[in-house]
This record gives sequence, C-alpha cells and structure tokens, in this order.
Amino acid sequence: MTLQQEIVGNAMQMAVVSLQPGQTVYCEAGKFLFKTANVTMETRLSGPSQGGGGQAQSGGGGGGGGGAAGMLRQAMGTAMQVGQRALAGESLAFQYFTSQGGEGTVGFAGVLPGEMRALELDGTRAWFAEKDAFVAAESSVDFGIAWQGGRTGRSGGEGFVLEKFTGRGTVIIAGAGNFIDLNPADFGGRIEVDTGCIVAFEEGIQYGVQRIGGLNRQGMMNAVFGGEGLSLATLEGNGRVILQSMTIEGLANALKKAQGGDKEGMTGGLFSTRQG
Repeated sequence: MTLQQEIVGNAMQMAVVSLQPGQTVYCEAGKFLFKTANVTMETRLSGPSQGGGGQAQSGGGGGGGGGAAGMLRQAMGTAMQVGQRALAGESLAFQYFTSQGGEGTVGFAGVLPGEMRALELDGTRAWFAEKDAFVAAESSVDFGIAWQGGRTGRSGGEGFVLEKFTGRGTVIIAGAGNFIDLNPADFGGRIEVDTGCIVAFEEGIQYGVQRIGGLNRQGMMNAVFGGEGLSLATLEGNGRVILQSMTIEGLANALKKAQGGDKEGMTGGLFSTRQG
C-alpha cells in the first residue's frame, strides 16, 4: 500500500501523511507534530522488522517461530537494535501511528530549518542517510544503523554512523537549508563535499574521506582558514546523492556569533568545535 504524503511549507517544511484504514507509519521520537483522533499512537523500542509496525507483520502467525524461543529471539533483536541506536546517538524509541475506522492524518517535521524529501524504495537498493535525517517511514521500510569503517569515521566526523533504509515503501528524510540532487557519474564519477553537507545517497555510491592537500603551507592554510578542517568527504559511483546547503555546524556557529560567543574567530577549520 503506497504511503500518501504531501510535503508542505518553505523555510521549515513538514510532511502531512494520509493513512488508509489499518495502515501504519512510524517516526523517530521527537519528529511527530499532530494527528487526527482516529489515529492511534504507540511508542516502542523495536523497529518494524521486530514486530513494531503493525501491517508489516500481518499474515498468519507463522514466520520466526513462537513460544519462549521466539520471544527470546525477538527480545535479543530489540536489545541489539536499541544498543546500536544508543551508540549512534539516535533516538532509542520509535512512535507508531495506525489509522482506525477510516482514513487518518499525521504530521511530521525535522528539527532544523530546511527541506524534506520522500524517497521511494523498491526493494532493490538501500538508501543511506546522515544521523538525524530520518523523519518517518511506512512500516514496510526497515531502519538500521550502518558503520562506515574506522578510518573513514575518525577522519570524516559526521560520516562514521549512517542511517540505513531497506525494504519497500516510502521513507521521509529532512535536512538543513535547501537540497540539491547530484549523480557523481555526471561529474566524472566522483564529487568531493564538506562532510556536513551530505544528507543521503543510494546504495552503490562509495563513501570515503580524503585529506585536504598535504602537510605543506597551502594544506595548513586550507585547514586553519578554509573552514573545512583537514578532510573532505568523497562520493563515487553512479546513483543519487542528496546534499544540503546548510551544515549543522555552520548553523551552530552562526547562532554563537550572533550571541557574542564565537570563539573561532578567523580560524574556521582546524580549530573548529565540530564533534564527530
């Protein structure tokens, strides 16, 4: 069942989702805005693949075995999911919304001024997104955590932990500022971007981190005064990439400066307060 949704607004967009009777959508805790009275809300630690998503688990009572062994496997799966989300700094719980007795409406939004995007998964390719990009998805979409490798993570800051979406259906993501869609294949197969500008990319795109210049005068000038630190993210391959025009660090620094608390002065990169 296709998720009917409309993204409305400009500077701070929100997604208005229309649910058919019995249809379920889930969101990360804190992204819910409003709902109609006939939509039930339930908060769970488990993701949809562990039985939290209503219709995704329907059909007969079979599937993974019942009894105490089945309950134990489900509990262990939930604990592993919660542990991964805790290590990644994600919300520990999901909120599930199901329409009862007729069509219902639910509203969701991100946490920063910016755009939202509905991605349609057909089961052939996963999507990866930066932390906190996830807003909501229908229950046939699984949410997971992808670890991007030790060296990449230590170098790239935001790039260490990624959200991963698999399955079939609609997933709604949000970012800061405006979005631009690119395909590295249209630019020689590779693009280099500020690590904080990445919102999401399709499976098949290779994500990495490279140092800006060498340990010479120009390299140090880039690092100290260029605002990018020592590294840039690299995206290679053939597939969709979504970038955002505003970084969370840039917004935080602008707010600090407006409040008279800018401690970076003219050196924006190497001495940045960015947390990885």
